[in-house]
Amino acid sequence: MKIKIIVLAAATSLVGLTANAQVSFGICAGVNLQNITGKDASGSDISNNSAAMKFNGGLKVHYLFAQDFFIQSGLMFVSKGSKILTANITLNYLEVPINFLYKPLLGKGHLILGFGPYMAYGIGGNVKFDGSSSATKVIYKSEETAADTASFYFKPFEMGANMFAGFEFVNKISIQLNAQLGMTKINPNYPAGSTNKTAIKNTGFGLSLGYRF
Repeated sequence: MKIKIIVLAAATSLVGLTANAQVSFGICAGVNLQNITGKDASGSDISNNSAAMKFNGGLKVHYLFAQDFFIQSGLMFVSKGSKILTANITLNYLEVPINFLYKPLLGKGHLILGFGPYMAYGIGGNVKFDGSSSATKVIYKSEETAADTASFYFKPFEMGANMFAGFEFVNKISIQLNAQLGMTKINPNYPAGSTNKTAIKNTGFGLSLGYRF
């Protein structure tokens, strides 16, 4: 159900924005250094993880609503996760951003400054251990039960905040530095009486290239 909400939100954004003539579309792709931060099962700060390189790409739509000011939405495929000890965790999401952009003229191009929320839904992922040729699939579910026996559960729905800065050249190619801060926990809720105190979120930053048609 929630993946339908993500796709519907993207479609609504695209249809609503394209109803106005001051709309342009773009594509983008890039790399991120992603991490999972927060508390482990004992309630201690996670300290044995490190950032892992992941990827993102997708379609974006820009709506000009005032001089130099835009609303940006679209549909992105974003890979997140972390390296924890010998395990490399990959979490794949469909993501819809709703960003506010300020793009003043700077030289022969435009400065890009933006921020805004995003919502994402998990569509796959895996955990691969060093030295192993196979990977274990992650399972997305909101609540874990006492009968669950798999090792890697994550909540499917996530929300957070974007912040970014970059430059769009006169040929409409852009380069951008991005940062994301997850605002909701990605670990599932645990059964009543559980002593598991895990509370983790996605964080990351990266570099992307884009082209606006």
